[in-house]
Amino acid sequence: MKKIVIVEDDVSLRQELSILLETSGYETYKVDKFDNIVDEIVNQNANLVLLDINLPVVNGEIVLKQLRKQSQVPVIMVTSRTSEIDEVLSLSYGADDYITKPYNPTLLLLHISAVLKRNDNIPNNSEISYKDFKIDLAKSTLFNENCEIIFTKNEMIIFMCLLENKGKIVSREDIMNCLWDNDEYINDNALTVNISRLRGKFDNYGYSDVIETRKKQGYILK
Repeated sequence: MKKIVIVEDDVSLRQELSILLETSGYETYKVDKFDNIVDEIVNQNANLVLLDINLPVVNGEIVLKQLRKQSQVPVIMVTSRTSEIDEVLSLSYGADDYITKPYNPTLLLLHISAVLKRNDNIPNNSEISYKDFKIDLAKSTLFNENCEIIFTKNEMIIFMCLLENKGKIVSREDIMNCLWDNDEYINDNALTVNISRLRGKFDNYGYSDVIETRKKQGYILK
């Protein structure tokens, strides 16, 4: 049974979410104290986190940023904010998906299912390499003697999609299908942000221009 952590300060909504998820076959853990959220999430060893942005004590986006230093557990931001800036910021901090309130419960369950599915689809084989890096898929990292590059789950899925077609053009549509497996979950902002983050992480370690953009065609991993 998949376990989902609910981080929501509205007591009634938190309870409603728990009931919805448990009747849909998930185990839930409800965070009700907000002064040590990251450690509480990490200690639960969950399969997914539903994280509100508007929280007491600390903003949910800051929680996400801190969480990503310790864990790559999939995170769906659930918020009443509708600003595109908040969506892009959440994705840049490592969110796997973003849904706004009020949401359709069926749609939320579909988003959860899609995130869990693509997380499960990451192969558990670390005997793969790229340039002078070894790839640890289980930890979502690339490493060599000098450094370690840590990817989010989405970044690793995108990178593996490009790596499997190294030297060939991979369309945005094909990459988004790797991520969501269903056109309903395509989010152009999410792909753009994740590609930008991938490039930035390679750039930080001196591997510039490893992902080439082909206008109106897609991307090539060199």
